[in-house]
Amino acid sequence: MNIARENIDAVNTVLKVAVEKADYEKTVADQLKEYRQKAVIPGFRPGKVPDSLIRRKYRIPILVDEVNKLLSKNLSQYLVDEKLHILGEPLPNGEQQKTINWETDENFEFAFDIALAPEINISLDKNIEIRFYKIAVSEEMINQQVEIAQSRLGENVPDEEIKENSSVRGDFVQLNESGEELEQGISPMDVLIAIDRIKDDEIKTNFVGKKSGDVIIFDPVKAFENRHEVRHMLKIKQDEADVLNSNFKFTINKILRFEKAELNEDLFKKLYGEETDVQSIDDLKNRIKLELETNLMYSSNNKFAKDAHDKLQEIANIELPKAFLKRWLIAVNKELTVEQVEKEFDAFISDLKWQLIKDAVIKENAIMVTPEETKSFAIQMARAQYNQYGIFDILDEQLESFAIKILEKPEENERIYKRIYEEKVIQTVMGKVTLLETEVSQEEFNKMSK
Repeated sequence: MNIARENIDAVNTVLKVAVEKADYEKTVADQLKEYRQKAVIPGFRPGKVPDSLIRRKYRIPILVDEVNKLLSKNLSQYLVDEKLHILGEPLPNGEQQKTINWETDENFEFAFDIALAPEINISLDKNIEIRFYKIAVSEEMINQQVEIAQSRLGENVPDEEIKENSSVRGDFVQLNESGEELEQGISPMDVLIAIDRIKDDEIKTNFVGKKSGDVIIFDPVKAFENRHEVRHMLKIKQDEADVLNSNFKFTINKILRFEKAELNEDLFKKLYGEETDVQSIDDLKNRIKLELETNLMYSSNNKFAKDAHDKLQEIANIELPKAFLKRWLIAVNKELTVEQVEKEFDAFISDLKWQLIKDAVIKENAIMVTPEETKSFAIQMARAQYNQYGIFDILDEQLESFAIKILEKPEENERIYKRIYEEKVIQTVMGKVTLLETEVSQEEFNKMSK
């Protein structure tokens, strides 16, 4: 078997593969012999089927299969031997491919288009300048977080009369047109109403100032202007809510007002655990400032990563075989249309360029990810999931068990490896280029990130 290479340009080449009779003859003959011994054909005893009949029936399928196997094996080996870094997979060349007659041809020639990955020549040094935006933590941001903490840990307490932000618990009874209790109407029930959710101003005003024991008659559909919400409040079916058109008598049983949690030792412990070192409001604000700086650093790093993508792609000036890649995308994704490929192609090219740059940085700087690092990352993921549900005191054994379960899933394992590699590449870029640190407000940063 002979493979000849014809370079079209720096990123496109054609491989011509010649398969000769000597390459496949013995294997095909052996398989035909095996078929003859095993074939069950009416009128012939096993092993006595004429060679001519076996050849006529099985030779071409066996030949095609064997030639395809030879093609696949030798093409792959050629790419390895020649150290060719290709993009996508080889595609048949329609122009240079000769017509094949499997009945009569003994020697075959195949032509394949190959896309070569370009050489990435990029040197990370201090001559490259990339801006790094640090988001300033303002006093207003800290105070907002303090209020959020107070609200999250606040509670409803009894009150004497209804205000616009009160919650009211009482009994609902459906009435008929005469204002009397409707027989076989919606069963009387205890309901909690948030006054600030009432949309109708007249009904809302009628609630304000009322006390426990007072009675208010109103139409809940008119009050809330949302039959779906009324359905859940009255615990009825949607088709019942869709036709509901009557007043209800609401007897006030309990009035509640929401009080934010006080800024004291009890709140500090609820936020950060019994052993917290937060002992004062100043301690709390300093802790919140540190948390905000940490969280905002994620945003700053993400912005830097995006800017680094753009800057390094500009410097690398990568040439890609776009026509080939469009063909390949359609060939391997049968559900994709030409229109879809055209629409998403620029984003695909940008991602591919970054992947090539990233691979070059990984190779040049000998970046590696160890199993220990993936395990540590998975433990962080597990801890974050627990924290989302307000669980902070987790045993190390629990976290490790959860992490192992995450890593046992191949797709999760691969995703974590890629994530760590990405982070290491960005950290490497940060350490080698010149960072133009610029402090901006949250509002300024948000505008830049749109």
